[in-house]
Amino acid sequence: MEEPKISTRPSICFRPINPSDLERLEQIHRDIFPIRYESEFFQNVVNGGDILSWAAVDRSRPDGLSDELIGFVTAKIGPAKETEISDLIRYDSCKGEETLVYILTLGVVESYRKRGIAKLLIKEVIKYACSIPACRGVYLHVIAHNSPAIRLYKRMSFRCVRRLHGFYIINGQHFDSFLFVYFINVQDTVSVFLHCSDLVVFILNYMRSGIKSVASRLTMKHEEKGLKWLKCKDMTRCLLPTQNKRNLASERASSGYDYV
Repeated sequence: MEEPKISTRPSICFRPINPSDLERLEQIHRDIFPIRYESEFFQNVVNGGDILSWAAVDRSRPDGLSDELIGFVTAKIGPAKETEISDLIRYDSCKGEETLVYILTLGVVESYRKRGIAKLLIKEVIKYACSIPACRGVYLHVIAHNSPAIRLYKRMSFRCVRRLHGFYIINGQHFDSFLFVYFINVQDTVSVFLHCSDLVVFILNYMRSGIKSVASRLTMKHEEKGLKWLKCKDMTRCLLPTQNKRNLASERASSGYDYV
């Protein structure tokens, strides 16, 4: 696809995706994503089915191109209890059926990247979600090796709550996925995660200090008895067991959770 020419001061605006965007939308998806989407998906997007959409356009481009897609985000809203993160939500019966917004696809053509357009598109989704009283958040999946996207979501206060092993299958190969959530009106849930994280750190620190205290007492006891092995030349051959300092961050990743 030919790269669009960019003005020195592009004027980025947002609008819904419409039927005239069909060909362009399909082309950008083919260029950006390794996963192929069915034509039914694109028809649903452009015809305003049950998929929400926002298109980014550059109004500073010449006539005929000022309304052409240079970026997009598609999303879907559904009952929170039917999603894969239903266990993370504390339900409030007073709010009726609570919902979540799931981001399906997000993309910006290469020549318009690193201009904050993806961030602005995500903000449009968050703004929409916040306008729904019963909505509890926005969530999405991202392939584990997409570091730029992961950094973006973290900067925007999305929380990485799970690592899903082998979630994507691309050309017969399995790839892990991270599940990110932007919580809305669920301070209690977030507090629980933070409390659990603090508790884990406290327990690990307590165990470490306990082991060190026991080791110190054992050393003093042996010294009092005049054990000569503490005075050996090779001090690395200590008879006391060395503590295995486990990396909390790696434990979280391997368990599928990251508390932030």
